[in-house]
Amino acid sequence: MGVRIGVIGSANMDLVAQVPRVPAAGENIRGRDLREIPGGKGANQAVAAARLGAECLFVGKVGNDAFGAILRESLRREGVNTEYLGTEEGAASGTALILVAPGGQNSIVVCPGANGCLTPEDVEPLREELSLLDAVIMQLEIPIDTVARVIEIAREVEASVILDAGPPLEQAPDELFRVDILIPNEAEAAALAGRPLGDLREAERAAREFLARGAGAVVLKLGDKGALLVADGMVEHLPARPIRAVDTTGAGDAFTAALAVFRAEGLPLREAAALANCAGALAATRPGAQPAMPTRAEVLNFSRAQGGGCQSHGVYFL
Repeated sequence: MGVRIGVIGSANMDLVAQVPRVPAAGENIRGRDLREIPGGKGANQAVAAARLGAECLFVGKVGNDAFGAILRESLRREGVNTEYLGTEEGAASGTALILVAPGGQNSIVVCPGANGCLTPEDVEPLREELSLLDAVIMQLEIPIDTVARVIEIAREVEASVILDAGPPLEQAPDELFRVDILIPNEAEAAALAGRPLGDLREAERAAREFLARGAGAVVLKLGDKGALLVADGMVEHLPARPIRAVDTTGAGDAFTAALAVFRAEGLPLREAAALANCAGALAATRPGAQPAMPTRAEVLNFSRAQGGGCQSHGVYFL
């Protein structure tokens, strides 16, 4: 069995429609191929970690509805432990409305539903479980005070924490920065920094501010400028190179999960990030979120095909 990864976060049913373009305010356009696909940043990352060979535990909440049953069963089929996936009576399961335009870019509206009912009290009994994990992955689609409490508990039991800083959050409490690896995209990093990031120098400056607030390392996903790794004594830019994207939904989640898994296996941050680039790139070439998550063999084969680098696909980790 591989490393043990715990994912604490969101599970959504994605309602995905293909559109010719993102509609303007008040505009009515014709979409096609409406599909229901299990998603949510947390559940996506749990599936990705499992496919990469990790033993994965998922903590979250769904509603007592048809979507909730589908989301739970989807995780189970992927080998994810759902013992701590609760059912919130009276709340609908989380839902995401996703419009996918040509070229794979997307626009997303998330209705949190039961995800917003995961409280700090719900995670208090997990102290022993967290102590047995090689890494804990979280995102910001559950209540912020719950995220902060998990970080606090994880630090107490010396569990490594990786925080995917999405969706964007302004005025983040200092507790959210006290993680081993902080992974924001450009919009999320700009929100955390309180200003736009115009170039790599400004991105590095923001990352150093995040380090000063407690992060052990920062991996910024900077769109067509690639990705930037910043840690104590290390700054490295991983340049972007286009791929044939089909749907970028979930590509960033594949990146985060792969970084967590390969880092937990003992790879240095640079090598783990290179493999994470491969995972994110592969996910972007397929439709949907969870169905697009690559397997370990696919990631390693893609890395070899790219000469072992895979540093060229940061453009798709949104």
